[in-house]
Amino acid sequence: MKQLISLTIVLINICLAASAHADDSLDFNESEILYTRRIAPLIREKCLACHGGSPDEIEGGFDVRSLQSMLTGGDSEEPGIVVGKPEQSSLYLAAARGEVNFSAMPPKEAEKLNDQELQWVRQWIRTGAKWPAADRQKAINKKYESVWSSEDGITVETSGGLSADWTDRKYDPAGLWAYAPLQKVELSSDPSGQNPIDTLIENALPSGLKVAPPASRRALIRRATFDLTGLPPTPEDVTRFIEDQRSDKLAFADVIDRLLQSPHYGERMGQHWLDVVRYADSSGFANDYQRGSAWRYRDYVIQSFNDDKPYDQFIKEQIAGDEIMPNDPEGIIAVGFLRMGPWELTGMEVERVARQRFLDDVTNSVGETFLGHSLQCARCHDHKFDPVPTRDYYSIQAVFATTQLAERQAEFLPTENTDGFDEKRFIKQLQDSYNKTQADLQIVLEQNSRKWFDQQIAKASSEKAKKLAQHKKRWDASMVKAKKKKKGGSPFNLVRNEFMKSGIPQDEFPPKLVGFTPHQYGINRVSNRGTQRLTWELERYEPFAHSVYNGHTPTLVRVHQPLRMPEDKTKGELESSCIRSAGDPFAEGEPVTPGTLSVIDNLVSAEIDQSLSGRRSKFANWIASPNNPLTTRVIVNRIWQWHFGKAIAGNPNNFGSTGGPPTHPQLLDYLASVFISDGWSIKKLHRKIMLSDAYCRSSHHPDPVSVTESDPLGKSLAVFQPRRLTAEELRDSMLQVTGELNPSIGGIPCRPEINIEVAMQPRQVMGTFASAWVPNPKPEQRHRRSIYVLKLRGVLHPMLEVFNSPAPDFSCERREASTVTPQVFNLFNSQDSYSRGLALASRVWRETAGMPPKQRDGAALSRCFQLTLGRQPTIDEQELFLQHWKTLEATLPEQARPSPEVPLMVEREAVEENTGERFTFEEQLFSNSEFTPDIQPADTSRHVRALADICLVILNSNEFVYVY
Repeated sequence: MKQLISLTIVLINICLAASAHADDSLDFNESEILYTRRIAPLIREKCLACHGGSPDEIEGGFDVRSLQSMLTGGDSEEPGIVVGKPEQSSLYLAAARGEVNFSAMPPKEAEKLNDQELQWVRQWIRTGAKWPAADRQKAINKKYESVWSSEDGITVETSGGLSADWTDRKYDPAGLWAYAPLQKVELSSDPSGQNPIDTLIENALPSGLKVAPPASRRALIRRATFDLTGLPPTPEDVTRFIEDQRSDKLAFADVIDRLLQSPHYGERMGQHWLDVVRYADSSGFANDYQRGSAWRYRDYVIQSFNDDKPYDQFIKEQIAGDEIMPNDPEGIIAVGFLRMGPWELTGMEVERVARQRFLDDVTNSVGETFLGHSLQCARCHDHKFDPVPTRDYYSIQAVFATTQLAERQAEFLPTENTDGFDEKRFIKQLQDSYNKTQADLQIVLEQNSRKWFDQQIAKASSEKAKKLAQHKKRWDASMVKAKKKKKGGSPFNLVRNEFMKSGIPQDEFPPKLVGFTPHQYGINRVSNRGTQRLTWELERYEPFAHSVYNGHTPTLVRVHQPLRMPEDKTKGELESSCIRSAGDPFAEGEPVTPGTLSVIDNLVSAEIDQSLSGRRSKFANWIASPNNPLTTRVIVNRIWQWHFGKAIAGNPNNFGSTGGPPTHPQLLDYLASVFISDGWSIKKLHRKIMLSDAYCRSSHHPDPVSVTESDPLGKSLAVFQPRRLTAEELRDSMLQVTGELNPSIGGIPCRPEINIEVAMQPRQVMGTFASAWVPNPKPEQRHRRSIYVLKLRGVLHPMLEVFNSPAPDFSCERREASTVTPQVFNLFNSQDSYSRGLALASRVWRETAGMPPKQRDGAALSRCFQLTLGRQPTIDEQELFLQHWKTLEATLPEQARPSPEVPLMVEREAVEENTGERFTFEEQLFSNSEFTPDIQPADTSRHVRALADICLVILNSNEFVYVY
């Protein structure tokens, strides 16, 4: 903040110095000056849209485009301005909102003039309501430019707005901090070797505020292990750290190094990244079909973090990997980033709209992810608050004008996990069932077509009957030939198409789906669309990547199967980029060429030509340049937030004036500079941050009142802020402590058991029903890390959703942690939580099997505390829990209720859209035939079932659910 104040003072001094040399020969009166400086901008901002923006639609007849029209007034026939008399001027009275004879203006309460603005209007009218000509206004601006800049803000050089008013607008220097070059932070040498992070934090501490003492080693290893792996530390890890005789710094440094080498590190960091880029395994909207190969991008992200891939390279690969490394499958997979947003193209949609939706999505996603800017604000108009003109928005969009969508061939990498591909057979079984339904319906259509001819011949005239008989004979012969064809569609449709192409009137051969009942209409749609849908799911097991390529934009009517790269990539439209008025896909305005954010052109610029290929790689180089002040600030800000819960700059996706300014600007720039000098290494940045005293502080302050008084918003970092585990950490931690977690890295998405009501509910996709959510058959397949759970935009995992796992349609810059009643039901009353409690009880009972009977209960309870909380129970806890265990056991029946049977079929009911009538159909749940359940109550003794309730209580404790 001191830097920003210093920068402002410098700017003011410069402006005042310039003012001393202004031309004093020009004499302007107060009213002219006030109009130029205050009234003209107010009219443009508050009045012009309704009273002069469109000359043919001036509301109330009141035109604000000239002094004469304002003096005349509008339909009320009252003068808008009475020179020298604001209390008689309808303009002032309407703005003051205190006169019943005049409607309040502007009409929206949120846009009303404030007291200062009203005073300007009043004073302008009182001093003569002068309206200087344009050249005189220009002279006034020139004379007072320096002084006004210091008071009202400064102008910023960009590529220019859609109007001169926007181009010449003023900005508060404090809101432009993100566009300044990284400031070199000078730190005096500290003989104690204090971490520069702590020096910068202590320099900004409120006067008199003391920092919290160091956290205990037990709290610290739990904090670090969750931060870097998303899992709790094992009892052995905790014991080893606590008993390490070295200094806290040395012992903790080893803990950090070990965690950074864990393969689970990439999973934890990958989850953060996937939140930002909106990863999902389906496309969203009405056609929420699965993205079969999207999982390979997810695993690319995890592997990149594990490898500590330099962040600048990480950026380049995700934006232009297919250009930079065209023969490397990893590059083709990496650009899946560009396709993470929701997208569809159906026959009900205009292709141009779908195409523009992709371009808008990828433009904004790049802005939010790498530059900390929500660029979509400039899609329809120049940015209202930041120096981001609409021209820049469409120049960046032009970078992607030749980027096309495709599932591209990309051989599996040695690092990719291809286990579990055998589950493909269940999809094949479902596909076979659909094919059988279609074959059965073809027989029905063939029979119905014969009946149709017989019925038509019977009631036709002799001449017409003769013609129909000939058609029937031809129909039967064509049907025989069509059945022999293996491709091209169903025999019935092939024959109908043949008749239509022959010019035979449609009333002389059977109509489409002739004679179908409502049930047959329904199952035809379900099986037909189901077969199409499964082509996306089967892609999961093939060497394809959810990717892009460079080429002309192909003509597409609808997308009902995975897209492929065309042989001729120049076939189609070579899009010319332009400014689209109000964001309208069909409005073609001023042409633009590929470009960047012009506000930082003085620091880092890029020449991007309009060639078919290479645009994205040059743009990626611009983003990943060490001179780009946005890029490095954005990523170090995110990583700081991932450790402390709060970012240094409050909104990681918004570094503009409406985002939270940095609480410690020097710290942010220091971290960004060190990040670059350390080779863009994220692991080195983790280590530097986590070895700071700020990170190692206790979450309990000895004087909490002083903290609240001195730092009510918690910006000082005087105490470590505790946090609740994220949804994924909660689920994964439960599986970890129960011993059920499958720790394998990467691979196709898994499907855990979820609420049966959610799993079996009908879900519309591709104009019909998607399959029910059927869990993986084996526990080891179901119990994988939550980052691998199948993430469908139309069906989110209920437990993850209720604990604030973000929906993937929008970039999530920061996880929220709401506290709502459904969380209680989920964590304490759900089948999933009880199953984890039972599994934990079974584990600790099994692990204490060798103990003497009288000691076994205490040992099992102690082991439970070790696994979940990383400590032994206190004497009071031991006694209380053991007594409660006995009490619970006495209330339970000797034999547990039998577990429910796993359904092999679900019956669905729907309304057939062709007939409007209800129909039912059965869906076979093939993989359930091999389902192996988790441990069930009937598999255990009453004693263990009672312990399971104790375990459930511990899993619901704050000590387990929170990181301190």
